[in-house]
Amino acid sequence: MLEESINDLLAGFKDAEANNHTFLALRGIQAGREYYVVMCQLKSIPNLFTFYEKSLPPSLRAQRQLNRSRVPTISRYILDDPKNYVFSSITASIDGRVEFFPLGPNGATSYVGHLVVPQSARFLINDGQHRMAAIEDALKKMPELGSEHISVVFFVDGGLKRSQQMFADLNKHALRPTMSLSILYNHRDSLAKLAKKISDQVPVFVNKVEVEKSSLSNSSLKLFTLSSIYQATKYLLGLGQKVGRIPDRSEITAIQYWTKVSEHMPHWQLVLEGKATACDLRKNYVDVHGIILQALGIAGRALIEEHQEDWKERLGELENIDWSRSNKLWEGRVINSGRITASNKNVTLVSIVIKKVLGLSLGKVDQDLDKDHEEKIRVD
Repeated sequence: MLEESINDLLAGFKDAEANNHTFLALRGIQAGREYYVVMCQLKSIPNLFTFYEKSLPPSLRAQRQLNRSRVPTISRYILDDPKNYVFSSITASIDGRVEFFPLGPNGATSYVGHLVVPQSARFLINDGQHRMAAIEDALKKMPELGSEHISVVFFVDGGLKRSQQMFADLNKHALRPTMSLSILYNHRDSLAKLAKKISDQVPVFVNKVEVEKSSLSNSSLKLFTLSSIYQATKYLLGLGQKVGRIPDRSEITAIQYWTKVSEHMPHWQLVLEGKATACDLRKNYVDVHGIILQALGIAGRALIEEHQEDWKERLGELENIDWSRSNKLWEGRVINSGRITASNKNVTLVSIVIKKVLGLSLGKVDQDLDKDHEEKIRVD
């Protein structure tokens, strides 16, 4: 019955399609205003949504300027996994007169109907312009995606001031998920899956990894964050920005490496045995901070490359490192003005210390960085 009504409705406005955009829509009320949810075929995106505001100053725009450098990344996300990509709804304002023709006069049918928009109207994107641009780019390379759909929430434009306020309101409470939580929920990224496997299989990490936050509070009983394990393992395996499939052999090596490293980190063992808490150790030692984990990843890659046969035995030298915060060795490498600093430079400086302890050779970049650091410390 409903299907017949919808077909009749569509047929009733067939003659108007030459001059109008027509959408099967759901009508809702928000803040006393009508708005509509429709499904748009991806192939209609380039024609419907045009970026009119390129040359306008910010005060006359209702959206941030399109950052073209972001578009290829989002486009590749679609093209690399066309069977699993996910996009949330686009939000847009219609600058023009619209008419909504419901299926029925009351009840549920009054909220389902046909939205008619003049072709002269403009569709202004309030949220999702980069998704739109990426869809347009992806369609050029994979036209068959054109028959798929994306949901669009349409508001009737109340003028520039209203559109700007909508942009501000839509982004006011937007919050990106933490890196750790993104890794936890990511089932496509092979490195994310490996990081989770490491946290589940390396004894010292079991139930001691923070999977929701990407930083640890002073009172946290967790040893490390999942994001730290992810980054440290990325260094260990020498992976680039785009991670493909990780060979089984590399996965096994990573799990073996972190297991063996933990055996030579006395403070980690105290946490494992329940003889100390991570939060208490963090007050006095640096080896229970993510910067050390990441540095161990960098040093580990060099160790395994140089000593493929006996790298496990060489890790015993880690027990000779004084991880006390009071150790002047960490000044400028880990601690700056009394606080832990985990910049890329700091991570590299710590990895140099570990490489030296493990008897590894230093490349020219490491040598120069270490020399500059030592000279700076002497001057200070």
